[in-house]
Amino acid sequence: MRIVIGALGGLLIASAAAGQQQAADLGAALLKQPAVRAALAAAQKNEPQMIEEQIRLCEIPAPPFSEAARGEAVRQAFEALGLQHVRVDEVGNVIGDRPGAAERPRFVFAAHLDTVFPEGTDVQVKRQGTRLSGPGIGDDCRGLAVMLGVIRALNDAKIETPGTITFVADVGEEGLGDLRGMKNLFNVVLKGQVDRFVSVDDAGFGITNVGVGSHRYRVTFKGPGGHSFGAFGLVNPIHALGRAIARIADFQVPEVPKTTFNVGRIGGGTSVNSIAYEAWMEVDMRSADPASLAAVDAKFQKAVDLALAAENARWSHGRLEVDRKLVGDRPAGRTSESAPIVQAALSVNRALGLPERLGQGSTDSNIPMSLGIPAVTIGGGGSTSGTHSLSEAFDSTDSWKGTQRALLLAIALAQR
Repeated sequence: MRIVIGALGGLLIASAAAGQQQAADLGAALLKQPAVRAALAAAQKNEPQMIEEQIRLCEIPAPPFSEAARGEAVRQAFEALGLQHVRVDEVGNVIGDRPGAAERPRFVFAAHLDTVFPEGTDVQVKRQGTRLSGPGIGDDCRGLAVMLGVIRALNDAKIETPGTITFVADVGEEGLGDLRGMKNLFNVVLKGQVDRFVSVDDAGFGITNVGVGSHRYRVTFKGPGGHSFGAFGLVNPIHALGRAIARIADFQVPEVPKTTFNVGRIGGGTSVNSIAYEAWMEVDMRSADPASLAAVDAKFQKAVDLALAAENARWSHGRLEVDRKLVGDRPAGRTSESAPIVQAALSVNRALGLPERLGQGSTDSNIPMSLGIPAVTIGGGGSTSGTHSLSEAFDSTDSWKGTQRALLLAIALAQR
């Protein structure tokens, strides 16, 4: 095995100014090493095989909270690629180590297993030239394929990194999964053991260094219920729900920092001629700024209280109650643009002639960011359309550039 280290030591322990400058030059410095160039060539050569892996994994259903079958396929791939201590943790994360010359620094490279699509969704992938279409083909089957492509290229070029790389296919990134995979990884399985983190999510070449936090609630109005004619005058949970939604729809929120709200799902009622005994909604609120997120959350709480009071005051019979359950709490976070990990990611894009774009989003990186661990999320190359829809598609034109970018960044962040 060859060791890729050269004059690249000190990324973690250098002074702030020196570390930032060293990280900014890291991509170009790595490209001078023959072993790195061999790995990049292998990544390009292997891309057709990785596209086949992307399709294969995507045709294994991974609906919310049911990622085990796809996880097992990744576990087998990890073992076939020679990762060590391959295991599945108690929440379903698939974890494998590629030991370096030393145990630390430990760099974690992740992609998520789950999709937003419910059980029973047709996940067959259709192929037309470079265009692949199927639910989840980009988000995040692309990330899983890139992760496997990085491991294979490192092996093909016989690269040993100074630090250890731990690869993770995680659960619970989407929807009400509430980042449970990352929460377990950082708070239990690898608590205190992670020095740097990168996740690959969807396509493109962006770099996400700002984690958008979110609060998600399921709100249920409950009442006695009754006949629409015979019990007329009875408090109505659906009417209360409508009052709450109308108030939420009128919220005023700041454009900067961007703060959003959405009533994503509603339900309840028995029949058209029944006064419902229950009605519910699921609400999502987001902001990268904790204070702004707290402010819109406070507005939401008030809107629910006022809707409840108004419905109870309107009618002469019965009384409604409301149950508010926090079903999602993603902490906001930020990795400074001047941080060595961000500068290293930008330097890799620059060295490979890719656009240097920083952005914000809600990803697996939210958890390490919130804990002060250097973290970014990157796209996996190629391009996508229709993300989170049944018409989701991935264009693999020059997608190998995304695998190369992820590979070079992995080598960079496994330096001392």
